[in-house]
Amino acid sequence: MRILALGFLAGTLLVQNVDTLDGLVLVGGLGVALAVGLRAALARVSDADEAGPRWVGIALTVLAALAAGVGWTAWRAEVRLSDELAGTLESVELTLQGRVDGLPRASGPGWRFDFAVEPETPGVPGLVQLGWRPERGDADTDAEGDPGAPPLLPMPRPGERWALTVRLWRPHGLANPSGFDYEAWLLERGVRATGSVRGSGRLLDERPATLMQHVHRLRGTVRERMLAALPEGGQRGLLVALAVGDQQGIDAAGWEIFRRTGVAHLVSISGLHVALVAMFCGGLAGMVWRRLPALVLRMPAQRAGALAGLAGATAYALLAGMGVPVLRAWLMLLVGALALFVGRRIAPSRVLALALLVVLAVDPWAVLSAGFWLSFGAVAVILAVLGGRVAASAGWRGALRVQLAISFALAPLLLAQFQSVPLLSPLANLIAIPLVSFVVTPLVLLAIPWPTPLLLVPADFAAGWMMELLAPLAALELAVVERAVPPPWLFGGALAAVAMLLLPRASPGRLAAPALLAGLLFWQPPRPQEGGFRAWVLDVGQGLAVHVQTRAHDLLYDSGPPFGSATDAGERVILPWLRAAGVRRLDRLVLSHPDSDHAGGAASLLGAMPVEVVLAGQARDARERAAWAQRLPQGREPVDCARASAWERDGVRFEVLHPAPMRLPRGEVSGAHDNDASCVLRVSAAAGALLLSGDIGTAAEAQLIARHPAGSLSAAVVVSAHHGSRSSSSLGLVDATLPEHVIHSAGHRNSFGHPHPEVWARWAQAGARNWRTDAQGAIALEFAASPEEGVEASAERATRPRYWHGR
Repeated sequence: MRILALGFLAGTLLVQNVDTLDGLVLVGGLGVALAVGLRAALARVSDADEAGPRWVGIALTVLAALAAGVGWTAWRAEVRLSDELAGTLESVELTLQGRVDGLPRASGPGWRFDFAVEPETPGVPGLVQLGWRPERGDADTDAEGDPGAPPLLPMPRPGERWALTVRLWRPHGLANPSGFDYEAWLLERGVRATGSVRGSGRLLDERPATLMQHVHRLRGTVRERMLAALPEGGQRGLLVALAVGDQQGIDAAGWEIFRRTGVAHLVSISGLHVALVAMFCGGLAGMVWRRLPALVLRMPAQRAGALAGLAGATAYALLAGMGVPVLRAWLMLLVGALALFVGRRIAPSRVLALALLVVLAVDPWAVLSAGFWLSFGAVAVILAVLGGRVAASAGWRGALRVQLAISFALAPLLLAQFQSVPLLSPLANLIAIPLVSFVVTPLVLLAIPWPTPLLLVPADFAAGWMMELLAPLAALELAVVERAVPPPWLFGGALAAVAMLLLPRASPGRLAAPALLAGLLFWQPPRPQEGGFRAWVLDVGQGLAVHVQTRAHDLLYDSGPPFGSATDAGERVILPWLRAAGVRRLDRLVLSHPDSDHAGGAASLLGAMPVEVVLAGQARDARERAAWAQRLPQGREPVDCARASAWERDGVRFEVLHPAPMRLPRGEVSGAHDNDASCVLRVSAAAGALLLSGDIGTAAEAQLIARHPAGSLSAAVVVSAHHGSRSSSSLGLVDATLPEHVIHSAGHRNSFGHPHPEVWARWAQAGARNWRTDAQGAIALEFAASPEEGVEASAERATRPRYWHGR
């Protein structure tokens, strides 16, 4: 079973890392048939006691399992991808009928929810994700800008049947190195289109139609009743998350504390909570059963307790939404209960392997989520620590040993997934696990059928006390070790080192394991050579963010747009990328001008990472000065980039070319557009120059050309002004720069039509290759240290293609 599970896992992983599914179903089927046939032939002609044939048989079994994983995953993927939105229906107003699926999530003044479309709608997928916001003019602007304000629309209830007028689009997400793959996340959930609701809609039926719709309606009811019973503030979001798995009430500050202390697993409903419910229900049922002789004669109390525990765990797992950790724990409980009924003892590792097989069969895309690896990895570590010992540790010593082992063994996974390891996790979990397991969770579970302040207020107090204890630990500078994403060979070596260290003390090779782990912690990605630099035009949607890296310094030009009222590109895209690249501080942050699509992520960035100097486009009037005050943290005054002298880092020259310093820095300039005041930066090295032009228009481009002699504006790469707008990229600028590559940073299906076809054609006619982030993802540029090697450009979607991209 264990070999089969690992082989099937390998096949699943192979498929989830390919760019096309062509022929994989056939390859998988033929592989299974070939391996099974060879295995049967081997069994006939070989002696089972011979070591050679036995190992060949094991290898054929692994091959059959791997081929089965490839075939099954590819078939499931083809079936799911076939349920797609017809290209002719994109951006077209459609009237759909269907039901609200799952729990709606607050989104500014409105809601975002999954919508199960009725099957008679041709060309429309069976499940779409919709955003429903108030019509223009109906939304209060204060509520729109306050992420804590309640939605202005009433919440659609799970299971309700609606007739809605919508516009739909095929799934599309940002594509950045080591970034979150939104398209894969939608595919895993079966959502095959996204869109928005137009108008008010018409409610057709309030009653749910299926079992899961009734379950989601119950989840929503429990959430509403718990929120009504709890006072404002406090830890309401945490308690609701423990009850029904809805985490939207936990704010960003709370998540940061959980991340830095390593207790996030206690907030998400995990195997620990499912096991607690099973133990409580099973223990209570067994205690009652033993006191009723008539019942004991019909069924042993142990079996009755197992049934009750499984029933309680099933109800709780459904209420929690049946995520991967919950499904894994429930499957292990199910196998254990069945083994008890048939009178067989099954090794825990076999139970875990069976759970792994079932999870992969049900959800082959689970391998793309961090929760899958952390959940199964933690259980495997527990089994390795507790199994095969002459004398098992008990009490607090055993608990401490298990916690230390989990924190240590999962470090490579945490670095690979999140580029950080919480060093204080063992201490934080010693505080949090008893409080959550024996105080908060029992009170929350009792409050699910009876949401009264008598239960919820003490739970809220205990959770608040826990947060007060964890906050100082999270605030410590050494609470978290952050490192770059390790390469595959180093990650594999670290996993091997962890496996060796979990072996008994006398096992050979254990002393060499710490060296491999030290290499993981101290590894840094290679940086450019002296005199060369790299640049990444990140995919931030309708905005701009460019990371420039030299031998020992890093610069960021612009910080991308806000994403709604609660988050921005700085938090969602730039900071994860910088951490994955091993960047811990910025030498310069250059903000071209105060428009939100260029400076919207500055506050998040400055609040999370040290920045030596902030340069910003000059404020021409009071409105722009107020915009800078809104974009930047209080007390962080930027340096006017128009007054910045050229500087050099590691053989690379940085020069501000525009705008020229104003004579009256605080004067009013009538008729001047703030776009034309954008800070234009030229980064030059031996292999060529990179020109970053913000949002300047043709008038500013003419000024730029007039102030600089011929040839001084030449650039190997130009990031087009104003995202490729028709009002920029004049013929004069094209002739003055004559680049090899032009990059347009624009949002997918943006309403402005950027980049404009005329601009695209103008650059192409000058001999430049056009790139666009909306279609190709982040663009990486390598400026060599020698002029002979030149510049290399590559796109994220071409470098790391996946079969679901564009589908």
